[in-house]
Amino acid sequence: MMFYELGWLFFAYSFIGWVLEILFVSIRQRKYVDRGVINGPLCIVYGIAGVVIAVTLSEIAGNLFFLFLYSALYATVIEWIAGHILEHSSHSRWWDYSHLPFNLDGYIALPVSVLWGLLGIAVVKWGNPLLVYLVRLIPQPLGSILLGVLTVVFLIDLADTLLTMAGIRQRLPQVEAVSNRLASLTLRMGHWILGRTERRMVKAHPQASFVPKAKVKPTVFAQGCSFYKIVLLFFIGAFLGDIVETIFCRITAGYWMSRSSVVWGPFSIVWGLAIALATLMLYRYKDRSSTFLFVVGTLLGGAYEYLCSVFTEIVFGTVFWDYSAIPFNLAGRINLLYCFFWGIAAVAWFRGVYPHVSRWIEKIPMRPGKVLTWALVIFMAADVAVSSAALSRYTARVAGVPPQNAVEVYLDEHYDNDRMFQIYPKAVHTEKPQSTVQLPVS
Repeated sequence: MMFYELGWLFFAYSFIGWVLEILFVSIRQRKYVDRGVINGPLCIVYGIAGVVIAVTLSEIAGNLFFLFLYSALYATVIEWIAGHILEHSSHSRWWDYSHLPFNLDGYIALPVSVLWGLLGIAVVKWGNPLLVYLVRLIPQPLGSILLGVLTVVFLIDLADTLLTMAGIRQRLPQVEAVSNRLASLTLRMGHWILGRTERRMVKAHPQASFVPKAKVKPTVFAQGCSFYKIVLLFFIGAFLGDIVETIFCRITAGYWMSRSSVVWGPFSIVWGLAIALATLMLYRYKDRSSTFLFVVGTLLGGAYEYLCSVFTEIVFGTVFWDYSAIPFNLAGRINLLYCFFWGIAAVAWFRGVYPHVSRWIEKIPMRPGKVLTWALVIFMAADVAVSSAALSRYTARVAGVPPQNAVEVYLDEHYDNDRMFQIYPKAVHTEKPQSTVQLPVS
């Protein structure tokens, strides 16, 4: 039920966002302009932002200040990411806020963030209740079929757009070079579909170009802010985060306790993702002032920790930390003191730790470095999969649900309550909600 409602909310907010963008640009330019990225009448940024705000912030609907602040934060980060993805793919800007005050890269700006915050309030206060009410009027079997059809069409449209942005059409062989009739027909169709999409996108944004850039072969392993460096930073951050939290708990609580997120190894996924994402997002700003890094780290760190808390509770029915006893907390998920810690960590990371770690990583030989990285990726994927299954079974077992298959029997034998309590001593089980969208109480 929860994903059923979220699916409809995604399409509803994507369509509403598309309408708003069309109206704004068309009125401004006094002609119809389709600024959508995909072919369908959807603006994905609005859909993602609407769903994130609906899921994470409905519980604080009564606190307008934090509802406004975190709506602005989440939507602004999503807009910033989308802008850079489009720039990387089309070699041009799809929007530019450089003329607005307090802008960053021209992709986000304070006045626009204020607008996002107001829209977030509207989403939680009025949009969610109305849309969920309308969705529940549709008979669920019919609604599921319609949602499935919409999802399939959307995924096909998205795949077409992504292939166009990746410059696949330029890499396809010419039709005349293919002798097989079926292959020739398939190539013609591919050229036509991708060419039509490319022409529509260039019409919406004349400077866009989808000719792939020639790749430069790196001479140093994990140079700059590459995939391999981000993956290795994730593991380093996950390990160091677990050690730091374990020591911190020993000092404050007086005893040792596990702070690991997974069942195999001392790794804190929250810290690993934080280090990887912070590096990926703030790499180009690493030389900015310490004040800038502290403020951005404080805001993004708090928003990130809040999102992690909501996500783990929804998926696993478990609360892994609760700050309700600490002053200036928000729903027990974050508190002001720890938000400051995120800011201090951002400054310490880019000013002191990252330059040294980056140089060490780049000294790894190319081939062994790639082998090591992919081996770690496979290991962590297996670790997360087993941990997720063990946590889900742990929650069900606590609720008195007997094992239903051989996998659950295996999990009960190897990850029983005692072992799970040792790994997750602070975990508090909650009843999984039937709907992830909590409607505000009037």
